[in-house]
Amino acid sequence: MSALATLLSFDTALLVAGIVALYLGAEALVEGASRLAIGLGLRAAIVGVTIVAFATTTPELFVAVLSGLGYSSELGLGAIIGSNIANIGLVLGISALIQPMGVSTATLRRHVPFMVAAAVTLVVLGMDGNLSALDGGVLLVILVAFTAFLLYRARSAKADAIGADEIDIDDEDEVSAQLKDVLYLGAGLLLLFIGSNWLIQGGKGLLEAYGFSTRFIGLTILAFGTSLPELAASVISAVRGESEFSIGNVVGSNIYNVVAVLGILAIMVPVNVPASTIALDFPALLVFTFGVIALMLRNRDVSRLDGGILVSGYLVFFWLILP
Repeated sequence: MSALATLLSFDTALLVAGIVALYLGAEALVEGASRLAIGLGLRAAIVGVTIVAFATTTPELFVAVLSGLGYSSELGLGAIIGSNIANIGLVLGISALIQPMGVSTATLRRHVPFMVAAAVTLVVLGMDGNLSALDGGVLLVILVAFTAFLLYRARSAKADAIGADEIDIDDEDEVSAQLKDVLYLGAGLLLLFIGSNWLIQGGKGLLEAYGFSTRFIGLTILAFGTSLPELAASVISAVRGESEFSIGNVVGSNIYNVVAVLGILAIMVPVNVPASTIALDFPALLVFTFGVIALMLRNRDVSRLDGGILVSGYLVFFWLILP
């Protein structure tokens, strides 16, 4: 076996191992954080719309921050934009192909406007070619407003949880249960850290060997790898007929990806926004965002035809970004 073939095999193994570790880490983090918070007295509804919703975004957070610090901020930016487009085109599209999904008025009124605000704000802030620490602060202000709104709705018992069902916990042997939850939490964070490094190294090495750009790597391999938890959760929900969970999962993830992940990344390091991102990726993000809202508003659902449109749209986007 040649040196190149050996390198490609190693990068492929790292890539696959990184995706698996990210998925397992996200699952463990959600499980541990949710149960620990409820065990400490937080209401399940509040946990659902805050801790669980943010926990499902941790793969994007780890990948984006580690990419920005160790490789390039452009790689992290591409991973977030690509993940949001994949969440709509692939995750929601595939879920709708499996099972048509109804869209509640509550989701359209309470959560979708924040998804629009996050996408539009990102594009406006990035049009000058960079995301500064000040821009990151603006995104985090939206994060605080969104989280405060969710907490208010949860406390008034009128909000729907985004991205997770409520989780019950047994009262027996509380100390032992909390220790188990802490272990889950620690294992999840460790797996996310390791998986993020493996995904970045494997994906970057594999695609660079074939001459692909940093932007393409972020928009495809890293974006798809970090969207796997959302894809798995949404597909399972679609099979079970829990359409509101699938839609809420995508909406919540797309909000947190931008305002939390890119907000934190921009404060830590300046994020360069290349001309190709401004010319194609930003418009694609807006088209997918407003396009899926138009589909939702049409008949208050996402039908199988809509799912086919979303998946086809993603394939067109993939074709457009090919070198």
